[in-house]
Parts: sequence; C-alpha cells; structure tokens
Amino acid sequence: MKIETQLLHEGYTPKNGEPRVVPIVQSTTYVYDATDDVAAVFDDPTKSLIYSRFENPTTDAVEKKIASLEGGVAAMCTSSGQAATLISILNICSAGDSFIASSSIYGGTINLFSVTFKRMGIECIYVDVDASEEELMAAFKPNTKAMFGETIANPALTVLDIEKWAKVAHANGVPLIIDNTFATPYLCRPFEWGADIVMHSTSKYLDGHAVQVGGVIVDSGKFDWTNGKFPCMTEPDESYHGTVYTEKYSFAPYIVKARMQLMRDFGCYPAAHSSFLLNLGIETLAVRMDRYCENALKAAKFIQASDKVESVSYPGLEGDKYHSLAQKYLPKGASGVISFSIKGGRDTAVKFMDSLKLASNEVHVADIRTCVLHPASATHRQLTDEQLAAAGIDGGLIRFSVGLENVDDIIDDLKQAFDAID
Repeated sequence: MKIETQLLHEGYTPKNGEPRVVPIVQSTTYVYDATDDVAAVFDDPTKSLIYSRFENPTTDAVEKKIASLEGGVAAMCTSSGQAATLISILNICSAGDSFIASSSIYGGTINLFSVTFKRMGIECIYVDVDASEEELMAAFKPNTKAMFGETIANPALTVLDIEKWAKVAHANGVPLIIDNTFATPYLCRPFEWGADIVMHSTSKYLDGHAVQVGGVIVDSGKFDWTNGKFPCMTEPDESYHGTVYTEKYSFAPYIVKARMQLMRDFGCYPAAHSSFLLNLGIETLAVRMDRYCENALKAAKFIQASDKVESVSYPGLEGDKYHSLAQKYLPKGASGVISFSIKGGRDTAVKFMDSLKLASNEVHVADIRTCVLHPASATHRQLTDEQLAAAGIDGGLIRFSVGLENVDDIIDDLKQAFDAID
C-alpha cells in the first residue's frame, strides 16, 4: 500500500454507520461485566483496555497507524518526545549499564543522557556521528546495551549512516534506536536499513501544526532479545505476575514491556484529544513533506549564495557533507530544516533573527509556519562549549525551519533580514 493511502486508512477503518474520522474517546475508564474479567485484563493487558494511563482507543488507532507507516509491529505514544526518548532507553538499561549515542543530537536529549541518566547510574558513551566501524566497535563496553542516533540531527543536520550503525550494533548483540523526528516515515524508514527501535517527537512534522506535544516509540519486532544480554526481557518480571516478555509476547516484547512496566509507573500517556489532533496532522504528512523539502532546498540555495553567511548545512544541497548519505537514506528530500552560521557570530545572528518579519522567533521546529531559533541561546543553552562544538553548534548558528508559505515570500523575508545586518 502506498504511504499516501496508509496515512488515511491505517489504524482506523470505520464500519457501517460509524464516524469517518478517528473518534475522541474522552474517558479514563472502561467497564467490565465481572470482577474476573478485570482480573483477566490485568493478567494480559493486550486483551482489552485497563485505564487510559496505559492505553486509549483514540491513541491506539494513532499508534497502529504510525507503526504501519514505519513498518513496525507495534507502537506506544507518549506525552512528549522526551518521554519517548526516556522510555526507549530505560526499557533496556538499568543502573550499571551503558549505551552509545551520536554526539550530534538534540540538546535536550544530550542533557537527559549526560545528566539525568548519569544520576540513575546509566552511562552514555558519545561518539562522532561519522565514526568508522572500528571506532564504533572500540566504544563498546561489556555493559553496553544499545546504540542511539538521529536520522537527521537537530540542529546540526548531520545524516546518520543507519546501515553502518546497525551493523555495528548487531555485531555486539544490541539494538539500534533511531530518532526519526525530522525525517518522518515519509522520507526515511529506518527499519529498512537495520534499525530495531524508532522514536519520534510527534510535536514536529507528524503533527505539523504546533497544537499538541507528544512522542511515540515503534518496535520493529525483529531484534533477538534472547541473546543473553537482556534478562529484563527473558526472565520473569516480578512486578507483573512473573511475565516473561519474550515468551508471552514474542511478537513485540519490547513495546509490551514498555507499556506494562514503564508506562504503568510513569504514566506519561497522551490525552485522547491530543492523539485526535495528531492524527489530523498525520493524514496530510505526505503532502506537507513534499512542500517542506521543495521550499527548503530553494531557501538553502538562496542562503548559500549570501556573502553574509559563513556556512550552510542542508543535506539536500549538492556539496553538503552529508549529501551522499541523504541521497541514500532520504531520496525524497531532506526535510524543511536548514542550519546556517552568520558571519559575525552571536550578536549578528541575533540581529538577523530579530529582523525577520514572516518567520517567527520561537522554540519550535517543523511547523507549517516558518520559524527560527538560536540554538546556543535556547535548546542547547545547558551544554558546555565542548558539547556545543561536538554537536556542531557555534554562536552564529541559526536553525531555520521552512514552512509552507510561498517560497518567494520566505526568500524575501531572508533577503530583508540580510540587508538589515549591513
């Protein structure tokens, strides 16, 4: 089935007399005929619904749609992208474990990995996104349980060589977790290149309209959790009736464990209305992504031609360091986000941004409206100078998220802002 058709039909198929759109089931609770029926669902939550801290019919429809779009077997939505990142790692890592991550990832993720996980006794080992197979292999420790990277990094716009990272991860018996937020399954499906788990901040392109904050984790169902490295999957879970996830839920043990264990304890599940809004955004994803990519490429070429710009990062540009990887993994386009450095550093970058009229200066990205951000002052403000350098961020760097406006209007806005910094 073509992805454009899947966007509209997967996850919810109305029957005779039912509503055309995914209905909002605004309820926390679900009624059963007998006490034994409730007990049976607690024994096996896949049989029905318990409580909306675990699952909700509206959200379930969206989860099925996203799982299908990514080519996975199951998905679980969360209340934010950060919650999805948190659970994706905590589902398989405990105190005393480590995992490997690309150094050029989102600043909030770096803080989660470097500070919060450190307090939990979990070590993040950072490696260069362009590290060789040998360098990646050398980063592993006996307690390493996963590898993590972003398809298109925010805001460095590096492109991860998913196939290479998957090869190294599997050689060491661990899964590769990919943040596919900027690419979306329309531009890239990481499972087809060997990834095992995919996650998104659904607040970005999947929504596209800046109306809900959310995240999602998708399970490929392909990783072998019985290789001896993951007793959390293969030994009885005493917190849930001694369940052995790889035995009872062999079709998707990772996502079932995440729901039964971590979602139960953290309760970071999205509201039904948020999922309804997310679904509306997803239904136009294919149309929007084509326009984002088209507009961004034209804007990137205009920015690149300016003598006031030090450098431009956009994988869709010929000559970009990651252009060849983008052609391999992102043949339809490289999303709508451009990063560029203004000559003159932070002060000049701020003056340029404050001179923009059409583009909104805001802490958001991947919207239908063009928006702009200074990462060093905002999303990556907590990072040290060393971490900023590793993430490819300097004081003059601007993240420019191209929207769906007429591209000539976007370029005119850039032009007048460049003129303002003479």
